[in-house]
Amino acid sequence: MNKKLLALVAACSLFLGAGGTYGGMKWKDAKVKENPIEEKQSMNKSSGVSGDLEKIEQAYQLIQKSYVKKVEREQLVQGAIQGMIGTLKDPYSVYMDAATAERFNDSLDSSFDGIGAQVTIEEGKLIIVAPIKNTPAEKAGLKPRDQILKIDGESVEGLDLYEATTKIRGEKGTVVKLEILRKGASKPFELGITREEVPVVSVFSDMKENGNKKIGYIEITSYAEGTAREFTSELNRLEKDGMEGLIIDVRGNPGGMLSSVEDILQQLVTDKKPYVQIEERSGKKNPYFSGLEERKPYPIKVLIDEGSASASEIMAGALQEVEGYDLVGVKSFGKGTVQQAIPLEDGSNIKLTMFKWLTPDGNWIHGKGIEPTIEVEQPEYFHAHSLTVEKELTRDMNSEDVKIAQDLLMSLGYGPGRTDGYFDGQTERAVRAFQSIEKMPVTGKIDQRTAEKLEEVIIKEIQDESNDLQLQVALKSMK
Repeated sequence: MNKKLLALVAACSLFLGAGGTYGGMKWKDAKVKENPIEEKQSMNKSSGVSGDLEKIEQAYQLIQKSYVKKVEREQLVQGAIQGMIGTLKDPYSVYMDAATAERFNDSLDSSFDGIGAQVTIEEGKLIIVAPIKNTPAEKAGLKPRDQILKIDGESVEGLDLYEATTKIRGEKGTVVKLEILRKGASKPFELGITREEVPVVSVFSDMKENGNKKIGYIEITSYAEGTAREFTSELNRLEKDGMEGLIIDVRGNPGGMLSSVEDILQQLVTDKKPYVQIEERSGKKNPYFSGLEERKPYPIKVLIDEGSASASEIMAGALQEVEGYDLVGVKSFGKGTVQQAIPLEDGSNIKLTMFKWLTPDGNWIHGKGIEPTIEVEQPEYFHAHSLTVEKELTRDMNSEDVKIAQDLLMSLGYGPGRTDGYFDGQTERAVRAFQSIEKMPVTGKIDQRTAEKLEEVIIKEIQDESNDLQLQVALKSMK
């Protein structure tokens, strides 16, 4: 099959920066029009469209002439479009006004100002898909599946994806305050995050060892315009250095330009099955094949987690179903739709879900995710809650903050004896032991300094590669 896919963007979410990523596709010879809005359609009375538009016109004139306050024409037009899209109840279909669309296009550059995280909306909730590596969001402790309740003290209820991200993004050096509810916690906490310039560097590589075997490691954090080129360069370097196996890490990768995934998959999967299938509204399935005839001479493992979404799932699904490579980790996010951004005459656009994508074997993973072939959970402290101490935690207190502190101490092996939130004698002894080891004043009480040290030690443990159980299993399972 000829290479039809020119630019397929299948991102799960928005970068919390100057704009975001979207899903869209163009084919050289596709039957789907590049811009359906430009098509001339007859709207006669038999279709019912004319009558419906007359009703909208009547409502428009009624509000313009009779509403108690003056209403701007643009406000009504945008409201009508947003209302139609809202009835779809699809978080990935969004209207962008001209200003938002311009910021969105600017955000596809090599960097943007923001906090560096991706979000989506699930059942009306604003959810973190994943923080980007080495960004303010990651440094502040945001985690996949965190729910954003408030932005700078204002509830996000009723906001669409673009309205929410507009409130979060801003100039470098400014601070945004997010109220976060984390899974397993009974109350939310607040994070103040300083916006920075976030470079879109999407590929990191390293040579690791398993015994006397050299194992290449490539992490892909998103699928940007230059990702495939970066991947090819790093892959060639690792092969030249004699790697005998490859680990591809797409944990926390929310997706991006699928043209990048296509170019990567063309190097890794053979032509015996399609690497992806695109299903149209009619149900017609369009398969896309690699031109590769021989598979790589070394084994490949793929690391996935709950933050691996959309284009990352296309990659994982193709590597597993076409070549049988193992997926190591936990179930992925589950986004199986494709959006196309359709420009309107005034510079605004509509990002509309137009297709489903299916795995090589025809599976639709939307809302389900992809199961790993080797399931490995990370240690508990990888999912630890942030500890913020407004007042000193002492013996006989009972609170959510005490519970979080007990969880952190338990994760570090200090044995608080219980994790129900009651600060008893054993918890006090565990705190004393921690303070002694860390060469702090030994009080048995948890003040702000002790809380910060707990989080500092947890972060250090997470960054220690030997504690990354998913990576270690992938390395040890190389044959």
